[in-house]
Amino acid sequence: MTAPAAALIGTAAALTTAPSAQATPTRTGTSAARTSGTPGPETLGDPVYPNLGNDGYRVSAYHLDLAYDATTHLVDATATLKIHTTQALSRFSLDALGLDIRAVRVGSRAATYEQVDEKLRITPARTLPAKCWVTVRVEYSADPRRALAHTGWVDTPDGFAVCCQPNSAHTVFPCNDHPSDKADFSFRLTVPNGLRGVATGSLVRTETLAGDRTAYTYRSREPMATELVQITVGDYVIKERQGPHGLPLRDVVPTARAEALEPALALTPGLVAWLEARLGAYPFETYGLLPCNSDNPEAFDFTGLETQTLTIYKPNYLLQEERRIASHMMHELVHSYFGNSVSPATWADLWLNEGHADFYGLLYRYERGWADSLGMTTLEARMKHTYALGDQWRHDWGPVAAPNAVNLFEGQRYLGGVLVLYALRNLVGEEAFNALERAFLDRYRDSSATTQDYIAVASEVSGQDLSGFLRDWLYGTRTPRMPDHPDWTVTPVKPSQSAPRRRRGSRHHDNSATL
Repeated sequence: MTAPAAALIGTAAALTTAPSAQATPTRTGTSAARTSGTPGPETLGDPVYPNLGNDGYRVSAYHLDLAYDATTHLVDATATLKIHTTQALSRFSLDALGLDIRAVRVGSRAATYEQVDEKLRITPARTLPAKCWVTVRVEYSADPRRALAHTGWVDTPDGFAVCCQPNSAHTVFPCNDHPSDKADFSFRLTVPNGLRGVATGSLVRTETLAGDRTAYTYRSREPMATELVQITVGDYVIKERQGPHGLPLRDVVPTARAEALEPALALTPGLVAWLEARLGAYPFETYGLLPCNSDNPEAFDFTGLETQTLTIYKPNYLLQEERRIASHMMHELVHSYFGNSVSPATWADLWLNEGHADFYGLLYRYERGWADSLGMTTLEARMKHTYALGDQWRHDWGPVAAPNAVNLFEGQRYLGGVLVLYALRNLVGEEAFNALERAFLDRYRDSSATTQDYIAVASEVSGQDLSGFLRDWLYGTRTPRMPDHPDWTVTPVKPSQSAPRRRRGSRHHDNSATL
């Protein structure tokens, strides 16, 4: 259980190291007395991104205090982390790239630090004991327009937004950048009057400051993976409406486009109601859309991204008619359950996010008789088409649950994942399938889960051992027989790639073509 994020709001400077971990005075850059302890591993062993994340501690809470300068477009920031050590640490690291670090404090003392590749190595004044709580404070500045190998910043004419999936949160703030280490978050955003700062979660405080500036403080009620953080600054208007069961809905909309975007925004209550009937109550305190104030394809190279409680979209996409956008809006909403509430334990488990999002997005489309991107109007027809490509996709993109960093966002994690879920539903029946889906979400809510966790829940709820069946579908190099469709055939593999290509890169791919 993590400490409440509220403990960080307004009190970041007051957080100190637990008594057992107090450091003795030392000057930054000098050697300090060492007791037992070793440097923490600079990896969490992720099979897709082995250099992502750090071990030896876990983060319970982040407080991010960001001030935006509209003249220079620079961000001045302080990140305060509350961590819990899992071993004695003579040194530990955070993920960080493209951040200009000014100072680091561990507890009440200055700490030595160095930036090496995408790591911020921190050496406290004295070794941190195992199982202690300590506050880490990092002061830094960032330029949202800086050219980096990969970035979570989306530069806009009037500010910025962030899109950190999968491995770029640490270009926005120093962190343990892995979905297995979820934490509570609070944010304080200081912006010039005339602009608005918005972040994940709920607004808890607004302050009028000297110099014609305003500070907005937000808190996320539920823990969050670093890749799901949303922070945006711009000329936005907040549009509020009510969803099912009184759920507060909040859209953050470019002022100049608010009227034109209203038809798309008005779809959200119906989408939430449809999904709640299948997966249970929406898992967070609010939901809404952020049509980011940028249509620049270089800055914003995908349609939408499921940042927690506030899905970011390319605004022009949402100007289309309902039948062209609603199933994709459903796809992103499904991520509130699969991906956000229950996060992947490793990036190899991405199919749990994307397969489920496409599955329910397609169901929503077909229920309304809308043709998909291939002109098909039933899930069975789409799955038969996908099944024929099964061996080719396994050849080109690997098994569904065995991606690498190059093919992580290719079609296997999306429609390949849908095919697995379709096969599972055919085998166990719709009633058992619906029950196991809810059981999985309930068991791992506010946590992370592996593919094996899903297999175990499916077996338990269905009352049959599904480990062999699902492992063949998820890890096999050949496509298994489809239950209830023994006549379906797989097209022979061609030496060269024949499946439609997805975009490659560090960001979530544009899924609109799938649906």
